[in-house]
Amino acid sequence: MATSTEDIIKTKRALQKAIDNGSPQDILDILNQLGKVTATQDMLRKTDVGKILGKLRTNADVAISQKAKDIVKKWKDDVVLATKAKSAATKPAAPATSNSTTTSTTSPSSNANSQRTSAASSPKTPTTESGPPRTIKSDEIKFESTGSGPRDKTVELMYGAVALGSYADSELLLKRAMAIEKAVFHEFQGVNDGYKNKVRSLALNLKSKSNPGLRESVVSGELPVHKLCTMSKEDMASEESKARDRKLAEEALFNARGAGSAQAETDMFMCGKCKGRRCTYFQMQTRSADEPMTTFVTCVSCGNHWKFC
Repeated sequence: MATSTEDIIKTKRALQKAIDNGSPQDILDILNQLGKVTATQDMLRKTDVGKILGKLRTNADVAISQKAKDIVKKWKDDVVLATKAKSAATKPAAPATSNSTTTSTTSPSSNANSQRTSAASSPKTPTTESGPPRTIKSDEIKFESTGSGPRDKTVELMYGAVALGSYADSELLLKRAMAIEKAVFHEFQGVNDGYKNKVRSLALNLKSKSNPGLRESVVSGELPVHKLCTMSKEDMASEESKARDRKLAEEALFNARGAGSAQAETDMFMCGKCKGRRCTYFQMQTRSADEPMTTFVTCVSCGNHWKFC
């Protein structure tokens, strides 16, 4: 299903409005429409609709996040197939065979010139996660040297990190990569152990396939480079990872049995899961001393637990 750029932009606005209004069903309906679209590289660049879908891949609603992931995968496959079809169409047809044997009179130099002309006339198509990774060399990008070999290597590393799975323009990706390197260099005042460790941490987190939102927010400019370079590994984690960590921390608190956290059975609380009232509870100071204690409640019947202050 092919759709004009104008239609995609209108759909993108409707999707953003549904997100702002917090309407899960409207979001799913619009995503179903987008799922029928056959994506092209030109459409993705002009509409920038991939930015919104990238964010939705980490949505708290499982149905929304899964649908967004399916659409992104389909669109990447669409672009790869279109690129392969275009390459096949531009290949010269094989010469017709005949019973008579012909002698080639083409010189080696003319063959070389022909190959160079063909390479120069074929536009470079950025690759994605579905194909070879994008790098400064594969995108045929040249940049002004920093004057330091290790720093130049960092720029190349950061380019590959932010370009992973991206359809963004090469110049924008290079701008982000150079800005990241410059910010880290200024923070550590040289190429030292701190600089190397920070570069390694940034590269690993930006290349994480489970956290595409981080890359996309950096490329789009939503997450400023100077802020990215001051974030810890925990800060850079995906929303899914943060939610998982919060759940594990909460489980640890429920399982904690320290001094002053003795459990007592009561019927003061009603379980939201089974509606039973046979519960145990204990209290623990989880915030500052002047804040009220947190009450942890566990349903004896079904094992459900919750907390409140």
